[in-house]
Amino acid sequence: MQWPTHEVTNQVPELENYNIYTSDQALREGVQRGQAHWNEENLIRFGAELGSKEVLALGEQANRHLPELVTHDRVGNRLDAVEFHPSWHRLLGLLRQEGLHALPWMQPQAGAQVARAAGYFMQAQVEAGSLCPTTMTFASIPVLRNEPKLFSMLEPKLFSREHDPRDLPLEQKKSIMVGMGMTEKQGGSDVRTNSTVARAPAGTGRGADYLLTGHKWFFSAPMCDAHLVLARTDAGLSCFFVPRWRPDGSKNAVLVQRLKDKLGNRSNSSSEVEFQGAYGIMVGEEGRGIPTIIEMANYTRLDCVIGSAGLMRQAFAQAAHHARHRSAFGKRLAEQPLMRNVLADLALESEAATVLMLRLARAFESSGDPLERAWRRIVTPAAKFWICKRALEFTGECMEVWGGNGYVETGPMARMYREAPVNSIWEGSGNVMCLDVLRAVERETEGFLLLLKQFDQAAAQHPGLRTLVHALRTDLATPPEQRETLARRFVQRLVLAAQGALMLEHAPTPIAEAFIASRVDPDCGRVYGTLAASALQQRILERAWPV
Repeated sequence: MQWPTHEVTNQVPELENYNIYTSDQALREGVQRGQAHWNEENLIRFGAELGSKEVLALGEQANRHLPELVTHDRVGNRLDAVEFHPSWHRLLGLLRQEGLHALPWMQPQAGAQVARAAGYFMQAQVEAGSLCPTTMTFASIPVLRNEPKLFSMLEPKLFSREHDPRDLPLEQKKSIMVGMGMTEKQGGSDVRTNSTVARAPAGTGRGADYLLTGHKWFFSAPMCDAHLVLARTDAGLSCFFVPRWRPDGSKNAVLVQRLKDKLGNRSNSSSEVEFQGAYGIMVGEEGRGIPTIIEMANYTRLDCVIGSAGLMRQAFAQAAHHARHRSAFGKRLAEQPLMRNVLADLALESEAATVLMLRLARAFESSGDPLERAWRRIVTPAAKFWICKRALEFTGECMEVWGGNGYVETGPMARMYREAPVNSIWEGSGNVMCLDVLRAVERETEGFLLLLKQFDQAAAQHPGLRTLVHALRTDLATPPEQRETLARRFVQRLVLAAQGALMLEHAPTPIAEAFIASRVDPDCGRVYGTLAASALQQRILERAWPV
């Protein structure tokens, strides 16, 4: 019985049954620009499916019913299995059916990386944990393709669009997922300190069988059918393909010690494991494990950028939807001048993140061009640093738009806020990314000069952007011993210059100029809601959220 003490009013309806793709003008324009128009019909269909009430509920369910580790069966046999709620497998099935685990290699053509990035960006708005095994599978394919014998056996299962949740030997699976295991207790990002060892019972070298002994402190998605793992041989760190099951059909000696109790990304199991003579196949040259597996990291870092940009887009959509339905002090929140300033500023940040992630995806389609290589090798880690960090304060601001309703776990904002930090940490934290940018600038000198030239051309008619590019050139003149200290400042300028140039090229000119002006003006600070051009704010919001 409900006591008739009051009537429920001024509460906001759920944001559901909308099309995540067609409601995002910047995304649609980027898909066309990136030559992925051939996949737009699929993206429209997928956007409607992801925005449905049923699918949006899957994200909440997968994070409420957490994965559970089952180490042994009833009679004591070792299982090392992780059990998931059915919503988890539904989410993985959605990713798989769209080919987001392998699309550029399944359908190699112009725009394939952009088409895949757009789909991944949209699923990131529904649930982020399921992206992890998908990303690692995606990133493993360029590495495994260099091993023809192994890849010929794996290719049909890697390219399958059917999710197969069964825990079986590789030969019996319809499809497989591949994870990665790099970090150990003593090293973290410094994988050169890894102590796990690999011993060859017979022949040695590329393609040979090895037995691994040691541990991994972070072993993502342990229910993947195999992992790429770093272990030490006499020649140094090498890379190994370690399946969950041995070729003879017995379970491999990868013992899951426990699951990590994480702040966010809770639908996805992360674990600690011990290798007790675990079977593995050497991938790549012996002693060249880091260069071999870093090929994976280049792709997973791109996905960190895409995932964080998707999280920002969904947080903004939720904030804008809330502000258009909630009233305070006699007006809708969206009609309040200061709230409109905040929302417009958030919209600019989200669009700039979207155009950057799509530009990076396009760069991954061109291997030989030095300018494209610079976008891929220099700007990707820079964007990974900046976009993933911005997602933290961005989701916090969007949660604040909701007020107290945003702070409770029954709504979507708290989960997004808890989800935001992981991409900034995973695949190299901020300092690692900034140092990687400095190294890449030194190695890709020709490409970096072409990048600066491109920024100069974009900045020719814009004083704010010229100031940023000039500061970049000044930073390059810093003595080498000081560059590491100033690396974060340099990388921040680099990303803002890239975003400013892209916005000038692709967004309506007044909107691009509002973004640049607010990002180079020190009086704007780093909080949202400090835009000066009040007359433009409604136009920004109408472009960003036409729903």
